[in-house]
Amino acid sequence: MNNPSDLERIVMRRVRLIRILGLIISTVVLAALTLGATLWGIGREVWVSRVFQNAPTDWSHLPAFFIAAFTHTRFIVQVFAALTVASFIYLCHEVARFLASLLFRKTV
Repeated sequence: MNNPSDLERIVMRRVRLIRILGLIISTVVLAALTLGATLWGIGREVWVSRVFQNAPTDWSHLPAFFIAAFTHTRFIVQVFAALTVASFIYLCHEVARFLASLLFRKTV
């Protein structure tokens, strides 16, 4: 006697659709896709292994080297680099928030 009515089936189908769309359209997925796309774009525009080969071995000179490399590259690579950093920071923020909600969950 557990046959769902037509109305219940329609409502539950819509609820499942909304939950799936919520997962697909979430900002975390958008940030992860942005991170992947920008890393791919940087890889297409820049020979990344050559950048690391040209990097100085002294750690104190690395910031100046990467700043110079960033400022002397094409505009699209600068945009990709900025988007990569922004999406990486956002993903780290969301992961930290998720872990904090798991660790510090209030028990009532």
